[in-house]
Amino acid sequence: MNVHKNVLWITRTAVFIAATVALQVLTAQLGNQYITGSVVNMMLILSVMTCKLPTSLTVAATTPVMATLLGVGPLWPLVPFIAAGNMVLVTAWHFIGNMKLPVKYVSYVIALVVAAAAKFAVLYFGVVKIAIPHILGLPDGNILSIMFSFPQLITASIGGACALALLPAISKAIGNQTL
Repeated sequence: MNVHKNVLWITRTAVFIAATVALQVLTAQLGNQYITGSVVNMMLILSVMTCKLPTSLTVAATTPVMATLLGVGPLWPLVPFIAAGNMVLVTAWHFIGNMKLPVKYVSYVIALVVAAAAKFAVLYFGVVKIAIPHILGLPDGNILSIMFSFPQLITASIGGACALALLPAISKAIGNQTL
């Protein structure tokens, strides 16, 4: 990678991290997991659709840490699980969304379904079945268990749909270039 591409990669990655965390802080004030989660997932998916996988993996791993530092993210023991869920989301989207199918949006729809389900599975089993009972020592049915179950599937799906809606305008704005 030459210097120009390195600078462009760092810049795009930093912009996505900053924008995602800023949107998370702003929407967290609304107190609605569906809004905040959908916006974060939208940004993760936009990062993988407009940049390459290294950028989106960096955003996926960094944003839960930054959000927790700013007081709007998860409890510290949950951060690795959320980062893993985010990374599974963008990785699935990257590989499925880039499939060469006759109709491009078909691969995006498949990516939306599979990536949302994969993130849900990672968070459900990681947070609800492992972290909450064994690390945090909380009983079944607590608010965290509810937050990290089906709402994750819903917010990942909404975020994917919003990303697909915004993709044409963003692609046009950046000249359809990816790193």
